[in-house]
Amino acid sequence: MGVDIGGAHWAYGGFARFREEIAAIEGVKLRDMYGFGGWSNPDCKQIPWDTVNTPLKPLLDHSDCDGELTPEECAEVYPRLEQLISRLNDPYDREQAALLVAAMKQAIEDNEPLEFW
Repeated sequence: MGVDIGGAHWAYGGFARFREEIAAIEGVKLRDMYGFGGWSNPDCKQIPWDTVNTPLKPLLDHSDCDGELTPEECAEVYPRLEQLISRLNDPYDREQAALLVAAMKQAIEDNEPLEFW
């Protein structure tokens, strides 16, 4: 069954913008990564994900609208995401990111995947 994302909610564009911002903080240009931007940006570099070294990688290399993060991936992602919340520009993103972190912690506690839908 899994855990929902704890009430955290972004429109598709808002979630993409949020992930671009946290990626940039980590030194990753998300639109240059494999699977992003290629269809709308012919100059996209399509950099492979195995070149990225951040605990946020499972969240960054994730569908905008569905799928899940395993409890192990949540354990990898949430501490770094929690550290970055105060650095986010948008108050809405800070609020939603805090809800997402709480849902990740719950998924770990319940040993259930965190479902995105």
